[in-house]
Amino acid sequence: MKVAVVGAGWGGLAAAVRAAQAGHAVTLLEAARTPGGRARTVAAALDDGTPLELDNGQHILIGAYTESLGLMRTVGVDPEQALLRLPLTLRFPDGGGLALPDAAPPWDALAGIARARGWSVRERAALLARAARWRRAGFGCAPQASVADLCAGLPARLVREFIEPLCVSALNTPAHAACGATFLRILHDSLFAGHGGSHLLLPRVDLGALLPAPAAAWLAARGHSVQLGRRVHTLAHALHGGWQVDGDPFDAVLLATGSHEAARLVAGAQVPAAEQPALQAWAAQARALRHGAIATVYARVPGAARAPLWPVPLLALRGAPAQFVFDRGQLGGPAGLLAFVVSAFEGERDALQAQVLAQAQAELGLPPLQAPWTVVERRATFLCTPQLVRPPQAIAPGLLACGDYVAGPYPATLEGAALHGAAAAAALGPG
Repeated sequence: MKVAVVGAGWGGLAAAVRAAQAGHAVTLLEAARTPGGRARTVAAALDDGTPLELDNGQHILIGAYTESLGLMRTVGVDPEQALLRLPLTLRFPDGGGLALPDAAPPWDALAGIARARGWSVRERAALLARAARWRRAGFGCAPQASVADLCAGLPARLVREFIEPLCVSALNTPAHAACGATFLRILHDSLFAGHGGSHLLLPRVDLGALLPAPAAAWLAARGHSVQLGRRVHTLAHALHGGWQVDGDPFDAVLLATGSHEAARLVAGAQVPAAEQPALQAWAAQARALRHGAIATVYARVPGAARAPLWPVPLLALRGAPAQFVFDRGQLGGPAGLLAFVVSAFEGERDALQAQVLAQAQAELGLPPLQAPWTVVERRATFLCTPQLVRPPQAIAPGLLACGDYVAGPYPATLEGAALHGAAAAAALGPG
C-alpha cells in the first residue's frame, strides 16, 4: 500500500517506521523543518554566543516504555547509551523524599516507601496501606474519580510531596482534576511491569537525536519519502478508492498531527455527503479536547565546574512554580546548565522566568543564575480528566488517527504516541 503519514512527531514516526517494516511504501509529511513534534530539538545560544541545542521540553521516559525503546533500537539508537537509567527517585534538595532500590516489583516500591526520608512512620504506613488497597482493587476505580478522590484521607505531606508531583508529571493535570483511572493504570504498568519498569530514563542526547532524526534517516535510507517543511492543506476521497493528500493519491492516510490540526483536516475533507456526519462527529470530539501547557526554563550556574551540582541529575522541588529541576551537566550538556520544569503551566513567560530564578535561590541556595532561556509548549498535552471522551483511531476506511490523544488507557506521553502510531500501522495489515 501507498501510505501517507501526516505529522512527524513520535506518533507519526512510530506509524511510519512500523508501516515501512510491514512492507508499505511510506510518505512522511511534516509542516515543521525538523521532526519530533512536541519532543524535538531547538536551537539556542549561551550568553557568550556559543550555539547550543536544547529540547523544547525536558522529557522523562520510564523503563516500561517498551514501544519507544523498541523503536529506538529499530532505527539504530542504543537506549543504554542514549538514556541514563535510574531507579525511580523523587528526592528534594534537603535529601527528603522517595528513592526506590533497584529491585524486582513490588519489593522496590515497598522498600522505597518504608525507607522514605522525612516521612513519619504513620505517613509511610498510610501510603503502604493505600497502595495495598489499590492493588486489591486491581488498580481500578470509579470512572468519575479524580486522583484527589483516590488519595482522600492520606496525610497532606504525602499528597504534596509524592502524589501531586507524580500526577502532574505523568498527566500534566493537577490532582483535583486528573483522571484517577488513568493514574492507577500508570502506577500498575510502571510499578508492576517487571524489573526496571519503574526506572527513570533520562535522555543523555538531545531529543532530536533520541528518535526523530534517526527515524527520518532510517526511512529515507530505505527509499521512503520524508518531506519536512510541508504542511498538508486538504484531504479528499480519491475517485477509485483511497485518499488524496493535496491532490496526491494514497491507499491510506495516517493522521499523526495534534488534535486540532487533525480536526481541521477531517472536518474539511472532501467526501461523499453520506460520510460527512461521521467525519464531522470525529472532528468535534478532537476539537473538544482541552490542553495544558508545559514550560521549561533553562539557566546556568555562574562559574560551575564539571562536577555534578547534586548526587543525582533530577531533584523534585517543594515550592512553585517549578516541580522539578534537572542538572543537564550530568546528562551531556554544559556544566551548570539547569532545566526547571513547570507542568500544568498557566501564566506569562516573563513572569514565570522571574519566579523560577527566585525559586532556584530560595530552594537550591544557588547564586543568581545566568542567561535564562524559556520555552513554553502551550498545547503540550490534553488535559487528562475523568470520563474524558477521546476520538477513536478509525475515522473512515483508509483514514486513521494516531496522535497521543486517540482513545486509549494512557495520557499524552511519548509512549502513548508511539503505541498509537504502531497500532495505526498494524491496522493497515501487511504490505
